[in-house]
Amino acid sequence: MGDRPYTLLSCSMSLDGYLDSATDQRLLLSNEADFDRVDEVRADSDAILVGATTIRNDNPRLLVRSEQRRRRRLADGLPTTPVKVTVTAGGDLDPRTRFFAEGDCQKIVYCPTDRVAGTTARLGDLATVVDGGPAVRMRGVGEDLHTRGVRRLMVEGGGAVHTQFLSHGLADELQLVVAPFFVGDSRACRFVGDARFPWCSENRARLVEARPIGDVVLLRYALSDRFDEN
Repeated sequence: MGDRPYTLLSCSMSLDGYLDSATDQRLLLSNEADFDRVDEVRADSDAILVGATTIRNDNPRLLVRSEQRRRRRLADGLPTTPVKVTVTAGGDLDPRTRFFAEGDCQKIVYCPTDRVAGTTARLGDLATVVDGGPAVRMRGVGEDLHTRGVRRLMVEGGGAVHTQFLSHGLADELQLVVAPFFVGDSRACRFVGDARFPWCSENRARLVEARPIGDVVLLRYALSDRFDEN
């Protein structure tokens, strides 16, 4: 078993555990003060990972927004934004999305063996396409990223990705922000799906911080003995 990066999961959800609404309109679950906190976490990461569904639904930029943080990264010999990583089962990624079109950083796509050729042809030189085997597994993704120099990985969703990292015990830290409202629609995506998780009523996750940030609350959990207090 190879090494993997320190892995931090970052997520915002409603009071009833949803990541978004079931409509086409994006649901804002946080506020400007917390967006700035997330920007700091991004700036301290080597790579940021989201699932392909998140790219299709949210079209995220995944860039470090603060000019001061971008300058700090440049001074440290790093690109202004961490490596952007995604995982896809079908390879149906649009090269025009902001994930690929924006940012002076490397983009890496993990896909199954039988999708490598098509995904490579679709994306061209916009990204490095990596053969993830018959089915992409998050442990393999983490181990491969470690060989590429990624020591701190930030995972920003969505629900299927969070479920895989958590249910396989591959997360070292969870930063969970709770918004002060309900979604109340089971068609929407939840924070995690059905799975067997290492943390249950007999093995409770360790809460290390609970911090109000305006009208939301940050809950920070240590999920492994590698937890980094800083």
